[in-house]
Formats: sequence, C-alpha cells, structure tokens
Amino acid sequence: MDHTSMALQSKGRRYVKTRIKEFRARYDLTQEELAQKVGVRRETIVFLEKGKYNPSLKLAYNIANVLNSKIEELFIFDDE
Repeated sequence: MDHTSMALQSKGRRYVKTRIKEFRARYDLTQEELAQKVGVRRETIVFLEKGKYNPSLKLAYNIANVLNSKIEELFIFDDE
C-alpha cells in the first residue's frame, strides 16, 4: 500500500488525505489567499494539507468551490 492510499490515524481517529495543495498550485493561490477566500486561518489550510484536520462539510464545500472542483476530487477517504 503506498502513502497516497494510507489513511492517517491519530488516537484511533482517521483523517482524510487532500489534494488541496495541488489544486492551489493550479490557481497560483497561497495558503493565506485560500484561507481568506474560505474564511479560515492559514493554519487550518496547513493542517488540512498535512492531513491533520478533518474539515466540516461546509468548509470542504467552500474550498472545492474556490478551487473550482468537486469535494470528491479534493478529499480522499480511505476506509482500510
């Protein structure tokens, strides 16, 4: 199993992998710019990109909207 398909876990809790960094690069957006557009702190984007934070559905929707993508394109859920 490669690192892309592994779910990150901390104290039994699963975290989602994201492609936010990849999509940000397509639009030449910094973490700060994306954070401002979706109404969160830059640190939230950092934690999302590192797989250390599970976004709310609303935040996932807002990020997908800003990055002109679908939630399922940005967030990878692994049930293994």
